[in-house]
Amino acid sequence: MNKNKFPYRYDMVGSLLRPKKLLQAKDDFKENKISKIELTEIENEQINEIVAQQVKLGFKDVTDGEFRRSWWHLDFYEGLKGTEYYTPEKGWNFAGVETRAGGIKIIDKVSYNPKHPFFEDFKYLNQIVPVGITAKQTIPSPSVFFPSQGAHIINEAYDQVSDFYDDLIPTYQKTIQHFYDLGCRYLQIDDTSWGMWASFAHDAKTNKLQPELAQQAEQAVRIINEIVDHKPDDLTITMHVCRGNYQSVWAGAGAYDPVAEYLAQLNIDGYFLEYDDERSGGFEPLEVIARNGRNQRIVLGLVTSKSPNLESVDDLTARINNAKKFVPLENLCLSTQCGFASTEEGNKLTEQDQWNKLALVVKTAKKVWQDAE
Repeated sequence: MNKNKFPYRYDMVGSLLRPKKLLQAKDDFKENKISKIELTEIENEQINEIVAQQVKLGFKDVTDGEFRRSWWHLDFYEGLKGTEYYTPEKGWNFAGVETRAGGIKIIDKVSYNPKHPFFEDFKYLNQIVPVGITAKQTIPSPSVFFPSQGAHIINEAYDQVSDFYDDLIPTYQKTIQHFYDLGCRYLQIDDTSWGMWASFAHDAKTNKLQPELAQQAEQAVRIINEIVDHKPDDLTITMHVCRGNYQSVWAGAGAYDPVAEYLAQLNIDGYFLEYDDERSGGFEPLEVIARNGRNQRIVLGLVTSKSPNLESVDDLTARINNAKKFVPLENLCLSTQCGFASTEEGNKLTEQDQWNKLALVVKTAKKVWQDAE
């Protein structure tokens, strides 16, 4: 049973900058200079260090920094049955920067893999966290896996996309249950779909999603709710909504208004929402989300993970006070706007900058909320 309520008043999004020693070890492994066992030992060593640092800063939940992954999402999808990784001709366009290329082909019926490598990753994290600290697991949302040429998710197996959607439900249900059986009590679904739909797929006059994308959004709500409605009662599931994060650049820019009604329908326990700059729009959509009456916690991502510039406690406090006009303060929390390294390349700031940002999140939250220990 979780001692603390999650999302916590100050919380973690997930990924952390990969130390040089870890990046070098991954390169050495690719070049057959070290064995898989040696790579794992170095990964374990580096994960031990960043877990200890998160605990030292006071976080009640910690991640492994996603240190064993190359991508925040593709590694997970590749670990399912019925998929394979491939390298497309081009990467994604992020604010004028082309990312490293990578994608997933759906080559057979997608299903749960009891030997998914993420399970061993979580087991290690869970065994090294101190008593009273919760190991947090992050996985990409099923809606990010919707087939799309633009997203480099290619369907080679399903004649009817509806059959694929239906297969995602048991795949995720069984995967999440396995994490739970291994001791997971806090799981975060990372989802770029809502951010991209809000950025590119709405009618500027009505602020509504275009019909084709509205259908996908409806399917996303259905699938996610089917998944979380079958979770164990003492498992917290949250969602991080992102507009892209690659070497300090972004893919989308747009307020939450076009997707707020859909987010309000999700039966999750809390949201991590980007709000580090004007790309995310105002706080008004939070009132729509909170209107569902579920008392979900909304984590305001006010501290940017894309820049070393350090925000001030006073400015952050002022923004939280603005947000509480739309959501009760008791239902708000604070975090960075995204992780620091959604891919192994990482954002353009130093590890010290990263820890300074996370320390600021803790310091600000303790000033704002009386129950932020």
